[in-house]
Amino acid sequence: MNIFIANLSFKVENEDLSQIFEEYGQVKSAVVIKDKFTGRSKGFGFVEMESEEEAKRAIEELNGAQFDGKEIAVSEARPRTEGGSRDSRGGGGFNRGGGGGFNRGGGGGGSRGGSRDGGYGDRGSRRY
Repeated sequence: MNIFIANLSFKVENEDLSQIFEEYGQVKSAVVIKDKFTGRSKGFGFVEMESEEEAKRAIEELNGAQFDGKEIAVSEARPRTEGGSRDSRGGGGFNRGGGGGFNRGGGGGGSRGGSRDGGYGDRGSRRY
């Protein structure tokens, strides 16, 4: 069973996570998710345990527990949705179009309106 652990201290490493869960049974893998550019922990991770029974006991007992000065949240990991995105807004993002996101577009020439000066009202006949 795959287990999701949130609110981890940024100092927690894979081995630390494994040691916590080994108290409840055999751990197949333990991974703290890190930013691919900086290598810094993102504050969450996953543990995979052999036995579903042991995993459920670990979830029950560790959810809300203090670890390295933080109260961790532990739950059964949900499978990724198709496409790998966990965002339920249906796409979007900044000025990408397609449902949701923060698209503030105007008409014409892009996301800020149709004029060359960025669409912020009448600025006379200035050209850049």
